Amino acid sequence: MKPLDPKLLTYARAARGYLVLTVTTGLVTAGLVVTQALLLGRTLGGAVHDGLDLNGAATAITWLVVVVAARFLVTTVQERFAHRAATAAVNELREQVVEHGTRLGPRWLAGGEGPALVTLATRGLDALQPYFVNYLPQLVLAATLTPATLLVVLSFDWLSAVIITVTIPLVPIFMILVGKLTQGRSEKGLAAMERLGSQVLDLIAGLPTLRALGRQAGPVRRVQELGDAHRRATMGTLRIAFLSGMVLELLTTISVALVAVTIGFRLVYGDVDLVTALTVLVLAPEVFNPLRAVGTQYHASTDGVAAAEAAFTILETPVPPRGQTPCPDLRRARVRLDGVGVRSSGGWTPQGLDLELAPGTVTALVGRSGIGKSTAVDVVLGLLGPDAGAVTVVPEHGTPVDLREIDPRSYWDQVSWLPQRPFLEPGTVHELVGDVDPVARDRAAALTGLDQVVAGLPDGWQTALGTGGTGLSVGQRQRVALTRALLTPAPLVVLDEPTAHLDASGEQVVLDTVGALREAGSAVLLVAHRASLVRTADVVVQVRAGADDEAPADSPDVVARASTDDDAARLV
Repeated sequence: MKPLDPKLLTYARAARGYLVLTVTTGLVTAGLVVTQALLLGRTLGGAVHDGLDLNGAATAITWLVVVVAARFLVTTVQERFAHRAATAAVNELREQVVEHGTRLGPRWLAGGEGPALVTLATRGLDALQPYFVNYLPQLVLAATLTPATLLVVLSFDWLSAVIITVTIPLVPIFMILVGKLTQGRSEKGLAAMERLGSQVLDLIAGLPTLRALGRQAGPVRRVQELGDAHRRATMGTLRIAFLSGMVLELLTTISVALVAVTIGFRLVYGDVDLVTALTVLVLAPEVFNPLRAVGTQYHASTDGVAAAEAAFTILETPVPPRGQTPCPDLRRARVRLDGVGVRSSGGWTPQGLDLELAPGTVTALVGRSGIGKSTAVDVVLGLLGPDAGAVTVVPEHGTPVDLREIDPRSYWDQVSWLPQRPFLEPGTVHELVGDVDPVARDRAAALTGLDQVVAGLPDGWQTALGTGGTGLSVGQRQRVALTRALLTPAPLVVLDEPTAHLDASGEQVVLDTVGALREAGSAVLLVAHRASLVRTADVVVQVRAGADDEAPADSPDVVARASTDDDAARLV
């Protein structure tokens, strides 16, 4: 990324006002620095050369105190707003990255970008704080204070200005050399952090299975290796940063020393007066200080720069076009899949899927694991576009509309989706099931068995739960989600393995809920692995997959409602 990439101002609007403030404070700081140098030169020169006493220098000293106080005030204001702007800009970028990644769809996230996006949105973008707070202000000062002080030095002593002009290019040259190396280290550190985040996320997701198999200690060594790699990359960046600071300090010290030695000899021989000499000596370090600070703070910004580039890459990834046609009323419309196929790394999963979701009917998808049932759900939900076939909404009266042409929001407002692990927002149990009439709430809770769960909670319906339903077991969260689905029945309800974490009594709760949703007129789509669920369905669709080079099939096996346990078990 450039020192100040215009993309940053495009995506983070909060950075625009902060940049204007930084430029303004930089110009004010340049004026105050020059004024301070002139006051010091005249005061000290008058005291040494002209014998100016304290009373005679009172006015100059007073103005000097005012200038120093003004510099302190300007710096304080700049730093205060720097932290605010950095927080606002990072939050803007984080929100846009998460929103854009979500709009790119589950296939993009499942392609390896999901863990990287999580790492970027949580820890990666936080590295932009040093960029805004430390690096960008010094960059502005280097663009304002350095040329301003050099022009003032030129107006006092052209020889000193020539020496500074000759030596000052050494600072950016070494900054570039050190910066190139630091940038590579920062990119390695971010990559190591993304790998570590991906590994930890996978470990957390699979931890229950690993514990059940007694293999929970297996990934410890790999996670430790990734952690050590990130630590080495970070320490390598810091090591280079300290060395770069020493190099830049040495260069600026030598450059200022050349000016001081030259002025000293010329002062001895009377070629320059004392006031001019002192003024130039005070201004000389101020010419180099912003450039040196830029080089010193560059390492603090490289992690943020790498994170910003990753954010720009995500934000510039084209999003599939979204439809604009309002969705028909699904209470009197059917959702139809004709020959739907989705390509994956293993081939077509599913292949040639035909089904119709009509109001008041229950359809079950069956088949072995990994064959494409969850992918089919994503297609029905409009989260994933099919690579073959079409998904259409067929109104009771009118022309069928392709799902890709329908406004997703108008479609999702009529769909209720219950995944295997339902996500619950923070709030009380009553708030989570919906702000409804207590009588209707209690009636639905009695059907789903949530009333027994509430009876065991310390504050009943007013028990506060954490993010994701913390405080309840997976099965209890399932009952909360089922109760909410019953209280606000959507025209289309999708249940993905609703009995996966339930015992026999919990399974009966799901069966009763499905029956109630059918009676309410909802079209219910089940992903079923248990025979009891399959037996409940009006239509059972056997999902199948195909090889990548195989043409999509015409249709999977569609069978009528399973009448016996043996029929249901055979289908599963």
